[in-house]
Amino acid sequence: MKLLSRKASCNSHGQDSSYFAGWEEYEKNPYDDVKNPKGIIQMGLAENQLSFDLLESWLAKNPDAAGFKRNGESIFRELALFQDYHGLPAFKNALGEFMAEIRGNKVSFDSNKLVLTAGATSANETLIFCLANPGEAFLLPTPYYPGFDRDLKWRTEVEIVPIQCTSSNGFRITKSALEEAYQQAQNRNLKVKGVLVTNPSNPLGISLSRHELNLLLSFIAAKGIHLISDEIYSGTVFNSPGFVSIMEVLMNKKYVNSPVWDRVHIVYSLSKDLGLPGFRVGAIYSNDKMVVDAATKMSSFGLVSSQTQYLLSAMLSDKKFTKNYVTENHKRLKQRHAMLIRGLKNAGIPCLESNAGLFCWVDMRHLLSSKTFEAEMELWKKIVYQVGLNISPGSSCHCVEPGWFRMCFANMSEQTLDLAMQRIKSFVNSISYSNNLSPNQQHSNKSSRRKSFSKWVFGLSFHDRESER
Repeated sequence: MKLLSRKASCNSHGQDSSYFAGWEEYEKNPYDDVKNPKGIIQMGLAENQLSFDLLESWLAKNPDAAGFKRNGESIFRELALFQDYHGLPAFKNALGEFMAEIRGNKVSFDSNKLVLTAGATSANETLIFCLANPGEAFLLPTPYYPGFDRDLKWRTEVEIVPIQCTSSNGFRITKSALEEAYQQAQNRNLKVKGVLVTNPSNPLGISLSRHELNLLLSFIAAKGIHLISDEIYSGTVFNSPGFVSIMEVLMNKKYVNSPVWDRVHIVYSLSKDLGLPGFRVGAIYSNDKMVVDAATKMSSFGLVSSQTQYLLSAMLSDKKFTKNYVTENHKRLKQRHAMLIRGLKNAGIPCLESNAGLFCWVDMRHLLSSKTFEAEMELWKKIVYQVGLNISPGSSCHCVEPGWFRMCFANMSEQTLDLAMQRIKSFVNSISYSNNLSPNQQHSNKSSRRKSFSKWVFGLSFHDRESER
């Protein structure tokens, strides 16, 4: 161990979170309708698989792009040879126009202010490297994406200070919560360098209101700090209110060419809106030339391949395709979201009212044995091991209230989602039945249920079960 660096041997990656633990259990026993019908259904992965047919149809109609050809002639050699880290101009232009289209063309994006990165993970980390030093802090509203503990902290050594949001107002950001987080950082002798928000929110599935965006801009103006708006779910808003980008609010004459103008930065990606996480396409947009220059240099550690840029520049330049894709994708997300809501409601489980994202923020507080995070983990383990669903517990998202869970709906077929809803309803019914029994009957019923668990539950190794306790 002494031969390794401090970074290699430290345990600050966040991999021990229940968020990642659920994935590990799924990978040991993945559901398959034919090969493993009793396996765990993956509902912890925010992936958009609803519109792949539209992408595949475009590829079939545009063989030159997929075959790395231009006007029928191969450009493989051109794409395979060295490219600098500024990216292909055609792709950056097409990406900027697609970002504007998703935002209703209410704002435009200058391709010279775009920095390409290998996904949003790289974009967020690169921005943190540009804006903060080790030991400084960023404020994040809770609940937030569990991966941020890795993306923002692990290599940068920057601290996250939570902005505590609660269900009392639908987890909305308030001025008092911002001020309390800032004060908490000062109490810990941490210099605050900025605020990072996801809009729409992961895991809440709600877009930030114009009021919240104005509040954030006023706050960073008063404190002299930065704002990062992670907008990778901007194209998933399927219900009103519509999406409002921080750039749209920033265009207000109050902020144009003000000091705040250079302190607002946007992160974007094609992983969610276009459903292409494996292509590793992310971007940073900033009005600050020094940030753009520094981030561009850092991007050499995580570039987007020229082949990927060429293919996607052709796809995103096809305005007929992008218009149809955005419209149809919204329609399909809305339908699938409604299916999840109906299934949960049928099981007596409410959700936070949402209008965006690939998931719902599910309220299972009434199923807890007590109002504690220990009870939340107990419930989560039952849902993973007994019900066979991998969902993300609110505590992994740093939610301050036990009993909330994130449940994804766009990474599976309708049939699989229907089965997941059947499983959760049966589980809730079994809890209700047990609660109506006498203490002696409950003890007998628990023993009976324990014996009837699916074989795959007991197939987990003793070591695995012990490590989860």
